[in-house]
Amino acid sequence: KDDQWKQDAPELNLESHSKGTAHSAGPPSSRQRFQRPESFENPPMYVAVMTYLGFGIVTLFGYFRDFLRAVGLEKCHIAREREEQKDFVPLYQDFENFYTRNLYMRVRDNWNRPICSLPGPVFDVMERVSPDYNWTFSLTGKTIDDVINMGSYNYLGFAENDGDFLKTVADRTQQYGLGVCSTRQEMGNLAIHEELEQLVATFLGVESSMIFGMGFATNSMNIPALVGKGCLILSDELNHTSLILGARLSGATIWVFKHNNMQSLERLLREAVCSGQPRTHRPWRKVLIMVEGIYSMEGSVVRLPDIVALKKKYKAYLYLDEAHSIGAVGPTGRGVTELFGLDPSDIDVMMGTFTKSFGAAGGYIAGKKELVDYLRSHSHSAVYASAMSPPVTEQILRAMKCIMGLDGTTVGQARVHQLAENTRYFRSRLQEMGFIIYGNDDSPVVPILLYMPGKVVAFSRAMLKRKIGVVVVGFPATPITEARARFCLSAAHTKAMLDQVLFDLNELGDDLCLKFSRRKYSPRPQQHNNNDDTDFELDS
Repeated sequence: KDDQWKQDAPELNLESHSKGTAHSAGPPSSRQRFQRPESFENPPMYVAVMTYLGFGIVTLFGYFRDFLRAVGLEKCHIAREREEQKDFVPLYQDFENFYTRNLYMRVRDNWNRPICSLPGPVFDVMERVSPDYNWTFSLTGKTIDDVINMGSYNYLGFAENDGDFLKTVADRTQQYGLGVCSTRQEMGNLAIHEELEQLVATFLGVESSMIFGMGFATNSMNIPALVGKGCLILSDELNHTSLILGARLSGATIWVFKHNNMQSLERLLREAVCSGQPRTHRPWRKVLIMVEGIYSMEGSVVRLPDIVALKKKYKAYLYLDEAHSIGAVGPTGRGVTELFGLDPSDIDVMMGTFTKSFGAAGGYIAGKKELVDYLRSHSHSAVYASAMSPPVTEQILRAMKCIMGLDGTTVGQARVHQLAENTRYFRSRLQEMGFIIYGNDDSPVVPILLYMPGKVVAFSRAMLKRKIGVVVVGFPATPITEARARFCLSAAHTKAMLDQVLFDLNELGDDLCLKFSRRKYSPRPQQHNNNDDTDFELDS
């Protein structure tokens, strides 16, 4: 039963595939464009030195503050055992929380900012203050209005509150209510759940699909159902935490290959085939390659044609996480398989989420009917989790039908094209300004490298003062020398919004000395829509 969802794929010559001759689908120029290795520019040496020096200084001050707390000269706010429990096994390890209490706590105001409006292209942020250096916060009752939202994954702008667009969602809420209060295997299987699964399968071009109420659990609870002890997982080093957790819960052996590095992946595949399992050298029961379509911290696009070729050559399985790519890339928004012109049947397990491009919640697994039928009875998320909320289900149906044009309009395709235009325009302007950015030219995830911890904090606070909401990320979520600000483009961003953000970035880049790039980019001819407002009202 454990192997019933797999069928062996024929071997494919990798050399011919890498030259763009293995498949005929898709224009060769587009395939070559996305298959070329993505460049990650290194900063000048002094930037790395100053970054390490900055972390060293704050670490030394952290130890000094710990000393002041130990001798009673500074109040200790950290969680700790009561005095009568001092002989118990400690619940809180002070040294393990060193980074949190001495580094993160001083800059905690840059995260978890409460908003009090629709999280669309602009939102309102609730103002807060802290009397004890960010250990606690209190709201002032004031709001920072009309902050440009550059951090949400609202790629196609479906996080909206337009009454005309949401009428079907309201109708479904009236019909079914808000919650199901049961699993789908018991009393929670609604007609709209089955309708959505059929629509997802049609949208992706596969035989069948299955939906889940939580995107993170779609990975973490389904991977253990597919692989287990005696299986091997080959995981990209930059895979999302949900993939990593699912792999660890499965009990399978995990080998990590370098990010988007086909030589590293093939070396591991060859070793897996030749050597088998450690000690016994028995063949692996399964070899599963796990990758993402777009990597959420790097903005890079998976080298899918090469990975499919390797998967076929070594008779492995492929698990593709399209959380950030479905709806966001491809001529019609169908993800990286469409982007490269590949046959969806080449992907054994297609996974994606509805939390980003579709403005909803949940996720899906799609592929062959045998795979989906197997998961319906073996997946913990399918058996034990509550069914997807009816209004959320209808929101996904509404958004997907809009993208596919089944609503009788071209609004969905207009959004897909607008996102592509916004992405190319924003990325090209940042490169011209001299910022170091990561990722593919057509990826709506745009990381700007800030490097030094002090600059990360100053950048986030300064952008909020300019009414721009950004997400900044540093160690340990990124390598210690690669702290960054991550911008997420949306089809709902108008040119006026993007130009305002670019203007402020240009000024702030000069003020904080953030333009580390040593490459020279010639200004590109402006190809962006000249209208200030994004036009979503195109009828078929």
